[in-house]
Amino acid sequence: HRVEKLKIQVLSTMLADRGIGEWGFAAMVEADGRRILFDTGARPDTVLQNARELRVDLSNVTDVILSHNHQDHTGGLMALRKDVMGRNREALSRAHVGKGMFADRGTAYILKIKPEYEAAGGKFVEHDKPAEIAPGVWLTGVVPRVHPERNWSGSGTIRTGEGSIEDNIPEDMSLVIVTARGLVVLAGCGHAGIVNTLEHARKTIRNEPVHAAIGGFHLFQANDETLRWTAQKLREFGTQSFLGAHCTGIEATYKLRELLGLGRKTAAVGAVGAVFELGKEMGPGSIAR
Repeated sequence: HRVEKLKIQVLSTMLADRGIGEWGFAAMVEADGRRILFDTGARPDTVLQNARELRVDLSNVTDVILSHNHQDHTGGLMALRKDVMGRNREALSRAHVGKGMFADRGTAYILKIKPEYEAAGGKFVEHDKPAEIAPGVWLTGVVPRVHPERNWSGSGTIRTGEGSIEDNIPEDMSLVIVTARGLVVLAGCGHAGIVNTLEHARKTIRNEPVHAAIGGFHLFQANDETLRWTAQKLREFGTQSFLGAHCTGIEATYKLRELLGLGRKTAAVGAVGAVFELGKEMGPGSIAR
């Protein structure tokens, strides 16, 4: 199946002239009528308030995807669930996560809210491999770290029976939408690496060009050599559009636009309210134009 109508709207990121900006990420995905919330922002009420201002109704959204365990992607989960469940008991009641989401990280925020979400009728669905959650809409599951992209802080640890190991955010996963124009990939932070993620999607879901890469890709601290290598791989994947939000970095986004030979209509920094719609000119948000 190929999705024919696709709209992705950013509900949480740093830049904003509508709503509230924060260090976090969330986006609403509408694919052939199916609506999915991708990540929930950092502060409890950011996505809630931004959705109201942007007139995005969350009460008929059943599924939410949590790209990884960090609070800047999971912080709004409980506030959102409590707000919508009075109008629709099934709203935001199913949360998709990657295997490793609930690893023992001590005081990790997701471990605190897991019992609260389940007590409120929510259910976590864990994925370790690609899964089609709607026609043409896929989760990558856990992404193999083929290329040495170290897109995480390196400061965290996971407790195991054999001692503590470095936390490389093993559960990090992205959303892949198959369209007639190619793959549209939505990431929260891309801790697994944008190249690893896109390569995995093309290998396991559909071996087609990348029509668009959208979201956070944790490149804000990447040096020029890393950005040149990343751009080379994106060119090999046939990447046609790029909307960098959250931890992608403003400078990194502009550098990739230059290296990829894209323009303002096909590569931009995303702000709150930014829209990617299949077959239409990209709207990064007025503040980011």
